[in-house]
This record gives sequence, C-alpha cells and structure tokens, in this order.
Amino acid sequence: MKQWFRWRLNRLRCMTLAEVLHRGVRMLSMHAERAGLLGSEVVLSPDLMPAPRPWVHATARVDAALYLAAADRIAEGRLDLFALSDIDVGSTPRWNRDPKTGVEAPLTYGKLLDYRDPKRVGDIKYLWELNRHLHLVTLAQAYALSGDARYFRVIRRHLESWFDACPYRMGPNWSSSLELGIRLINWSVAWQLLGGAASPLFLDGEGARFRRQWLEGVFRHAQFIRGHLSSHSSANNHLIGEAAALYLAALAWPCWPHARRWLADGAAILEREGLLQNAPDGVNREQAVSYQQFDLDLLLLALLAGKANGKKFSAALESRIEAMIEYLASIMDAGGHVPMFGDSDDAVVVRLAQSGEHCSYRSLLATGALLFCRGDFKAKTSALDDKTRWLFGEGADAAFQELDPAGAKLPVRRAFPDGGYYILGCDFETQDEIRLVADAGSLGYQKIAAHGHADALSFTLSVGGTEFLIDPGTYAYHTQSQWRQYFRGTAGHTCLRVDGMDQSRSGGSFMWIGKARAACTRWRSSGESDLFEGWHDGYLRLPDPVLHRRRIVLEKRTRRVVIEDTLEMSGVHEVELFFHCSDRCRVDPAEEGYMLGQSSRTLVMKLPSAPSAASHVYLGSIAPISGWVSRRFDDKQPAPTIAWKARLAGNTVLRSEIMC
Repeated sequence: MKQWFRWRLNRLRCMTLAEVLHRGVRMLSMHAERAGLLGSEVVLSPDLMPAPRPWVHATARVDAALYLAAADRIAEGRLDLFALSDIDVGSTPRWNRDPKTGVEAPLTYGKLLDYRDPKRVGDIKYLWELNRHLHLVTLAQAYALSGDARYFRVIRRHLESWFDACPYRMGPNWSSSLELGIRLINWSVAWQLLGGAASPLFLDGEGARFRRQWLEGVFRHAQFIRGHLSSHSSANNHLIGEAAALYLAALAWPCWPHARRWLADGAAILEREGLLQNAPDGVNREQAVSYQQFDLDLLLLALLAGKANGKKFSAALESRIEAMIEYLASIMDAGGHVPMFGDSDDAVVVRLAQSGEHCSYRSLLATGALLFCRGDFKAKTSALDDKTRWLFGEGADAAFQELDPAGAKLPVRRAFPDGGYYILGCDFETQDEIRLVADAGSLGYQKIAAHGHADALSFTLSVGGTEFLIDPGTYAYHTQSQWRQYFRGTAGHTCLRVDGMDQSRSGGSFMWIGKARAACTRWRSSGESDLFEGWHDGYLRLPDPVLHRRRIVLEKRTRRVVIEDTLEMSGVHEVELFFHCSDRCRVDPAEEGYMLGQSSRTLVMKLPSAPSAASHVYLGSIAPISGWVSRRFDDKQPAPTIAWKARLAGNTVLRSEIMC
C-alpha cells in the first residue's frame, strides 16, 4: 500500500492541473461505464459492399515452407512468447491467464483493473503479448500460401474462444487502448490475407455467423479506442498506436458510418503526433531505439495502407518518416548492430516474417528503400526481407533490384542535434570501421519520460562491425523492480556515476521525477579526428553540486579514442566509471587497464590514474547487480562490465583511452 501510494503521489506530481482535471473526469466516466450508464451503444449492422484495396499482399514471393511450419506449430498450440520458447498454450488459449506465472486475471471492469499488480494479473507483458494476436497473421499467411482451410479454422476457434473469454470492457484485455489497437491491426492484416468480407471462407452458415461475430468485435474495439485515447503525459507511442489502429480499421472495414470518423481522427492524430514525437532530425523523442522501430512500423503501415486506398499524408510527415529511417541507417554499424538506447520490450506491430535471421531494423531500411527510392538504404540493408515482400507484393524483388546503391554515402548523417546523438568514426562500412555513438540527448518524452534511461553522455563503440562497448538493454518492465532499476539506471550504462546515485531520480518503473538535462556543446569532424563535447546537470542537485562534462576524441590515424571526464565540484565525492562490454568480449588485465578481445581483434583500454583508484570486472554479479546484458525482453546474460572507482576532491579531469 505504501508503494502504491508513493507511485500515485509521484504520478500526480508529473501532471498539470489540466491533466488532473481531465483524469478526474475520465475516472468518473469509467465508473459510469462500469455501471452501464455510458458506452452501451448498439453495434450497427455492417455494409459489406465497399471493397477496400489490401495493403498486405497474398501474392508475396516467399518460402511457403517457413510459414506453413510456423502455422502448424500454432495449430498444435505451441507459441514463443518473449523468453518462453515453444510453450504449450493449448488448442484454445486461456486468454486471461499469464502464461509465465499462471496467474489468472479477474474479469472485472478492464479500465479500473490495476494491471501493474503482479498478484492480480501476473506479468502483464506476457498476458498482453498473447492477446495481441500476432499469431493469427501467421495462420492467415499459411492460408494465403496454401489455400488450406484448416488454418482458417484455427483462427476461427481462437477468435470465438477469445470473444467468449473476454467480454466487452471486462478483464485485462480491455484495460489498455494500445493493446486493443495492436490486436485490431493484426485482425486487419489477417482479414485481408483471408480474402476480406467476400472470402469464400465466409459463405456457408458457420462462416457467415463467425464473420458477423468478428465484425462486431472490430466495431467494439474501434469505438473503445476512440473513447479511451491516451492523452497528456501518457500521449507517447501509445497514442500513435491507437491512432494507427483507428486509421487501419477504417480502411480495412469501411462497413459503418463510424469508420469515417475513425479515419479522420486516426489521420489527424498520426499527422500531429508523427511530427511531435519524432524530431526533425529523425530521432524519436522517447530516446529509445526500439520505440523508434515500433513507431516507424505503425507510421509505415498507415502510410502504405493509405496509398493503396487513395489516401495521402502530408509531405512533412512522409519526410519525417524518411528521416527516422536515416537515423537508424546512421547508427547501425557495419555488422548490422544498433545501439539499445532506452527501453525495449521487443514490441512488433505485426509479425510478417518467419526467418530466424530477420532483423526488424534492416527490414525498415529495405521498406524505406522501396518507398523512398533510396539506393543508400539498399546499400545498408543489402537484401530484401520477407516482411517488405508482404507489404509490397510480387513486384518487390524486381523493384529492389532496380535501385542503384552506387555512390551511396554512408552513414547517411553523423550529427543528430535535435535527438542529441553524434557519430564518431572512420572507415565506415568496412572491416576496419570504427563507429562510436555518443548520447547527449534528453532523458525522454513528456514529463514522465517513461521509456528513457539515466544514460546522459554514455556511448557505444563497435570496431569492424563487432560490438565492444554496448548499451546493455532493458530486461524488465512491470516486474522485478531491482532489475528494472539497474538496467535503466546510470550504473547500467557506459557512464560516470557520483556518490552511487543515478543522474535522474526515478518515481516509478515508467516515471522520472527529477530529470538530468544534457547537451552537446561542440561537435567537429575532419579527416584527422572527430570530437564530441557534452555536459549534464544531474548531479547539481547534490549538497555539493557536481557538473559533469565529457569530451570524446577519435584520432583516426592512430585509431585512438580519448575520453576526458571533467568534474566541477568543491568537496569530496565517490566517483565511478562504468564500461559495459559485449557479452562476446573477453576482458583481461593489462598495464594501466584492460584488453578487450573478440575473435581476432583486441582493443586496449587505459583507465584514469588517481590516488586510491581501483577497478574491477563484474560478470553476472548479483551483489552488486552488475555485468549483464539483455538482448531480448525478460532475458539476460552475463557480460563483462569494467567498473573504476575513486574518492576525489575538487575539480578533476579523468582521462581514459581506447586503442582500436
């Protein structure tokens, strides 16, 4: 109860008066809905005459065997959910049960259910992931490729059982509008691949009855989302997902007069939020690369669906989407690795590819290459992927082949001043590449900065397309609070920490109540060297304030990286430096520092010299928590972390060097 009260108080502190009033009115309306006084409109009979044009193409040229095998596993009741591989969810899953913990969530009014309470709902991420219905798309793909109606029968069985188990507005699957939105988008894709309203699958009596039931579910989902859009400090990627769902639902099912409102509202929100939530230089303002991918998926689906049906977004939004892909192309190293800045929950909007080698970031580059006729995006991704084939149809391979990557200048950009990221490097896209990505961006988006990490002035380093210094990822969300705090905290990044405190103050798992400001003061690139200088004020809140400045220089001829950390302070402080190495790295002691080895390449790191300084390499440590990487949600592996510590007094400059 004490923790719950503290979270509520912190959340209130992050709200404006207007938001407090808005949420008060919303709470009253939700209680009225629960009592049946609001939101009980009759579902209108659909008009099935309009025939929308599909934006996912059943004629995609892919290896059918991959999709049939995946669909057969699903038909047997076996799924992969985050860290759970090949679990048995049954022929009809228990939709309100967390498959990880076995906790069955209650069928109370969804919007008033505390989904943050693991005692009531288990790990809500696992429960929601199953209910996003990503697997229904795989079954629909298998039907489109084989014509075998048994895959449709599995879809029908799953949806019929879902409608029975999850009545309108009741339970955990009616608690988050974003979750309804992702489910609705997956329904729209599956619907198209099954042939739409005129599909022969719906011609007999059972098929027609199921079609009516499904369409009723569509109507209720879209109306619910429209009535419960995320707003104020919660209007982040959730709002873009909800708007995309309304827009895509209107295009897939123009069966009711309401669809015109869904279309108009969805388009207006996507236009506004697509520009608000993504900076002009293409960096997503949540400061989380995974959410950049998630937002791009939503925006690209809406853009392609609109184009297929004669709808257009503004040139400004299309340009912003292109800039977002440019950012991903620029931070991706020669080996295809992308820094894991900020939160990640492995979210995908629709799972259209089945290859184990599928990379969502490379896929976005391939889609961007075709959409914007960008030979440089093609050069970066090198090959077309199945997801892009499903989105562009049977002509995708020929169109991709025609793009000319000759003369492509990579990386596309080096400085992203709006987002706060800067790329130092040389010999790009070769086996000798050095690529260092420095972070001087804000903590995150809106007042709560929900998905940001306390990582100001951190950096990642890869050499020859091989990761050496990394961002360790996320691991946990709603559960395992100690791990959640570590992976989003300052010690969980290649940062400097003062007095054992994070740069920013946490108010909850998705809330920061004291946010460090950061900025780049100097950026320069020449043939001889690259230079980055930045600062953050996170430790000015201490009784003896500390201002941290970091200067990074890459000397290209000698392949040396010099990091200078300047501390402006008066008193004595405990200062720590953390260097997070890839889980594939070997770390061995060396004179004045360590050697970082991987394959046939070795980097030499020299640490600062200071009285009483000591260093230690953590690998999978529990006390203290240190030396971990999480490359997928709810999964962590030991990875070497070099920790340097000293007690320092007065203004100090700490110099570290890395020979690449």
